[in-house]
Amino acid sequence: MAHVFGFWESRAFYDSFMARAHDRLAAAQSGTYKDIEVKLFDHRFDVKTGFEPRFTDADVVRVAHCRVHEERVDHFALMQEKVWNPAMAGSPGMLRGVFAEAPGHEFLVLSMWQSAAEHGKYRADRVERLSLRAQTETDVAALTGDVVQLDVDWTV
Repeated sequence: MAHVFGFWESRAFYDSFMARAHDRLAAAQSGTYKDIEVKLFDHRFDVKTGFEPRFTDADVVRVAHCRVHEERVDHFALMQEKVWNPAMAGSPGMLRGVFAEAPGHEFLVLSMWQSAAEHGKYRADRVERLSLRAQTETDVAALTGDVVQLDVDWTV
């Protein structure tokens, strides 16, 4: 399995790419993958510091895709800002991240870490307590995610 993250300077650049180049590139890649899922998320706020899509200083990315109950969207976003972000920002080894939203009450939390060991310390020490405090189980209808070891050969 591969996770590919793309970051666009603006929606206009994304729309231009889709209109002018996407189909030609997709046709050239036919048969190189078995299954693909693409989601477009809009930036809501940064996690820790100003987010930059720069991966040279990170070894691991934690990605969480959350489907949130419609009536809990505001609470979920507030808890991300007031509970989860400060906890991640205070964790040694956490570099930066982004909180983004897609239509249909879907959210993406992407956090960049210096190493899997540093991310592991954060998870072991805090996740259960933070989840209870943020009422995550009440907010989230479905959660999928992964810890992705970055491959520098795939970084452009």
